[in-house]
Amino acid sequence: PGFHLRDALDLVAKRYPGVLLRFGGHAMAAGCTIDEEHLDTFEQALAEVAHEWLDAATLQRTLEADGALERQYRRPDLVDTLHREVWGQGFAPPVFCEEVEIVSQRLVGERHLQLKLRHQGDPVDGIWFGHTEPLPGRVKIAYRLDVDDWQGQRRVRFLLEGAEF
Repeated sequence: PGFHLRDALDLVAKRYPGVLLRFGGHAMAAGCTIDEEHLDTFEQALAEVAHEWLDAATLQRTLEADGALERQYRRPDLVDTLHREVWGQGFAPPVFCEEVEIVSQRLVGERHLQLKLRHQGDPVDGIWFGHTEPLPGRVKIAYRLDVDDWQGQRRVRFLLEGAEF
């Protein structure tokens, strides 16, 4: 709320002619085409618009969580049910939050952190897309549920949204 994506791109295009090759969209979703050489300029220009239009509290990333996930609900069939639901603007899928032990961690694809976790005494796999910094041994995580289907085995895994340590 408060940040019209298409209008923001329009303002960037007017202030920095030539940076955006084309753009379009509406208040809640927009897209654009940018030459790679202008990516840094675009990032700076969009940040300028965001700082002009939004207050500091809005610019601060917050993550709302639904609480802890009890062990008996950490099942592939429950995840399947959640994935069949309709989620969207104002009705986000559940994000769980609690402390876990980091058993092991490694980078995959140079930009993602793959994790072996201990959740309520049980081993659980996790992945944090777009995060490369190592985590301490115990950490409070916010995560969504996913099912990893590998070699005929279906296991619940955690898709990390954030961490607090």
